[in-house]
Amino acid sequence: MPIALLRRPDPDHLEVAHAGETFRVCLRRRPAARRLTLRVSQATGEVILTLPSRTAIPTAQRFAESHGGWIAARLARVPAKVPFAPGAVLPLRGVPHRIEQRGLRSGATRIERVGEEAVISVSCETDFVARRVRDWLQREVRADLAVAVARYAAALGQGPTRITVRDTRSRWGSCTARGELNFSWRLILAPPLVLDYLVAHEMAHLREMNHSPRFWALVGEICPNVDEAEAWLKRNGASLHRYG
Repeated sequence: MPIALLRRPDPDHLEVAHAGETFRVCLRRRPAARRLTLRVSQATGEVILTLPSRTAIPTAQRFAESHGGWIAARLARVPAKVPFAPGAVLPLRGVPHRIEQRGLRSGATRIERVGEEAVISVSCETDFVARRVRDWLQREVRADLAVAVARYAAALGQGPTRITVRDTRSRWGSCTARGELNFSWRLILAPPLVLDYLVAHEMAHLREMNHSPRFWALVGEICPNVDEAEAWLKRNGASLHRYG
C-alpha cells in the first residue's frame, strides 16, 4: 500500500532582498485563493503573500522576489509611526495636540492650552506616558461613543446590547447578530463627524443586518454626514494607525 508523502509545514514568512534591504513577507495559505496575491497593509506595514493550497513555497519565493521593487515602493508610502511620547503631536478629534509631561508624580491626564497650542498634559514617570495617554484616549472615545449611541438609539427606537472598544485593524466598527457594537478606539483621533457616522452606520445594522439599498437609505435618513465621513476615511483612515 503506497504511503502518502507528508508535506513539510510552511514557514510563517519569506525574506526578500531588494536594493540592499531585506523585507519580511508573511505567508497566508488560503484554499479558496486561485492565484498568488501580494499586499502591504497601510495600517501596520505588514507585507502579506496569499497563496493557493497547491502552490509550492519555492514558487511563492520567486513570485515575492520578482516584486521586490513593488514592496519597497509600497512600504515607503506607509506613514511613519508616532509613539505616545513627550513632544509627540497627535490628532484629538481631528485637532493636533502635543503630549507634554508635566512631572513625575502621578496625576490626572487633561487637555490644556499653552498659548495657541493644544496640549495633552500627562503627569507620571516617563516609562508610563504611553500607557497613560492610550488609557485616557480610550476613556475619551467611550464617552463620545456613549453620547452618539444614545442619540441614535432615540432616533431608531432601539439600542445595542453592548458597546466594546478595541484596536481593530480591518474595520472601524462592527455589529453582531446579538446587537453588540464594536468600535476602534482610534476614532477619537478623527474629526467628530467620522465617529458620528460610524455610530450611525453600526446602529443602522441593528435594524438592517446587511448593506442593502434599504440599509443605506436608513443611514442617510439618520446621519447627515455620510459622504463627507466616507471621503475622510478613504483619504485619511490608514494614517490613524500610525499613532501609538
